[in-house]
Formats: sequence, structure tokens, C-alpha cells
Amino acid sequence: MPEKVLLSEKTDEKAFGRELRILASVKLYELGRLSSGRAAELAGMPRFEFLLTLERYKAFPLEAELRDLENATP
Repeated sequence: MPEKVLLSEKTDEKAFGRELRILASVKLYELGRLSSGRAAELAGMPRFEFLLTLERYKAFPLEAELRDLENATP
């Protein structure tokens, strides 16, 4: 990780790496590419914690489920 990035984020490499994993899991969940359980595994946390974390990133916890319902409606 470039040192300038870590300095601008005021963090260390380990904490920034964890944040990147969480961000990736949230985005993949939003896109419907991962279930909440798989996204939680990627983020390295229990599913309930992942679902609670979604609010921090302004992501709706049941986005994929709502999208499936919308697509199923005639």
C-alpha cells in the first residue's frame, strides 16, 4: 500500500486492508454478486455484524432481495 494513501487516510496498512475487504464485500453484496452470508465471510465478520455495517456505508441490507422481487413482478 502506498505510504501516501495510508497517511491521507490516517491509518496503518492492516486497518486499511480490513477496510478494503469490507468495502469490497459491501459493493459485491449491493451488486447482487454475493449473498449477505458470503459477503460477511469476505469481510471477516459474522453475518449479523455485516448487515449492521451496511448502514455505515449507506447500503440497504436487503437490496438484492428487493431487486429479485422487482424482477419477478409481471
